[in-house]
Amino acid sequence: MVVHVATLAFLGLEARPVEVQVQLAPGAFGFQIVGLPDKAVRESRDRIQAALAAMGLALPPRRITVNLAPADLEKAGAHYDLPIAMGLLGALGIVDPETLAGYVAIGELALDGRIAPSPGVLLAALHAAADGKGLVCPAAQGPEAAWLAGADHPVEVVAAPDLAALVAHLKGARPLPPPLPAELRPQPFTGPDLADIKGQETLKRALEIAAAGGHNLLMCGPPGAGKSLLAAALPGILPELSPAEALEVAMIRSVAGELDGRAIPRTWPFRAPHHSASIPALVGGGRLARPGEVSLAHLGVLFLDELPEFPRAVLDSLRQPLERGVVEVARSEAHVTWPARVQLVAAMNPCRCGHLEDAALACARAPRCAADYQARLSGPLLDRIDLHVDVPAVPAGDLTLPPPAEGSAEVARRVAAARARQAARWQDAGLRTNAEADGRLLEERARLTAEAQALLWRAAEAMRLSARAYARVMRVARTIADLAGADAVGRPHVAEALAFRRQPPRN
Repeated sequence: MVVHVATLAFLGLEARPVEVQVQLAPGAFGFQIVGLPDKAVRESRDRIQAALAAMGLALPPRRITVNLAPADLEKAGAHYDLPIAMGLLGALGIVDPETLAGYVAIGELALDGRIAPSPGVLLAALHAAADGKGLVCPAAQGPEAAWLAGADHPVEVVAAPDLAALVAHLKGARPLPPPLPAELRPQPFTGPDLADIKGQETLKRALEIAAAGGHNLLMCGPPGAGKSLLAAALPGILPELSPAEALEVAMIRSVAGELDGRAIPRTWPFRAPHHSASIPALVGGGRLARPGEVSLAHLGVLFLDELPEFPRAVLDSLRQPLERGVVEVARSEAHVTWPARVQLVAAMNPCRCGHLEDAALACARAPRCAADYQARLSGPLLDRIDLHVDVPAVPAGDLTLPPPAEGSAEVARRVAAARARQAARWQDAGLRTNAEADGRLLEERARLTAEAQALLWRAAEAMRLSARAYARVMRVARTIADLAGADAVGRPHVAEALAFRRQPPRN
């Protein structure tokens, strides 16, 4: 007899069904796992034997064969431990095989029989609900699965702390209580408040525009000017994620193994990788095509400090995600697509020493060092950044001034109102912000006045704007108008948007 237990293989945000087939046959003792398992799956034999021994069970002196079908799909990860163990329990007659057929199982086994957390439980719950089955998962991740079950995805969730408790539940001896759903709640913001930051009013305005429209932002200024500090204040003026957006973010974090099962965050992701990050670390990849920082920041902010210090190939790998909102990772084992709709915020010094504008502190190679340093950034990457802000050093006298009258709370209210206008404008197109609108939609709905359109045409010719840059200026102008509560984009809105555009190089 062959016992069947359903589980999953994860390829990006796609969950492919895998059937665990367990057979006990006459012959000398052996325990073989076939079906293209990786090393972690092959090692599950030892974990399962130890977990069964902790329950007082020993494997019979027979030939045990575990097949993971389909055989041509690579199986990776320790989450196959639990479904294989459940199949063995069914083959041994301890659990009814027909009962096992009604569940999708995912979980890693400890040597003492505990069921440890595994990546992808949220995605597994979604798949089980679509397939009309229940879900067996670790107790620590029961709340996240139960939260999905209460969000229009009905599914029975069995959250077991260990293998013995799971057997007792499946036999009806001691049913496990259903887990309480995780809370959908904002995480407290612990970053700086704009009211605590003195000076840099131009950068604060750019930060507000970037937050309101989801625009990419580049800050360039000397060390200590406040670039990183203001970037850290950006999440404090962003609105909460909607439940649908929170589910998108939670799915990625669940597959990456970074989701706290007790709460589903409603705050925007904010990722700040070090400039030593590799291409797989930033955009995803590796042998199993794991998500990178740009996908973990989906629907949130990707902050790159010391931008020119990143390897050029790493930065250029961001060009496709910034334009299309997805990352496509092609490997010999799989072709995986990850969502990557991010807001890029970057900071850089004008030159290697950082003091290009200060003759007393600048190095002897100025201004040549600035040209060499800034040449590390490719033109196509800079063309994808909507707002370019020169950040001067804050004079010592400004530090003695009273704190600004306006803080993050006041700015956040304007940002939320602007976002609401954009949501109404782009709802039928499936977009959230102005930054996501393409040129055709902008032409149809941006509503530029004749004076604004004439100014944009003249500026495009004088500044030699590409078609992409032209559309990005229009998006920024539309956001500035939304912040002002204006139905149409006027000449002042376009003028301010152009002021934040990178100027063409001098001949």
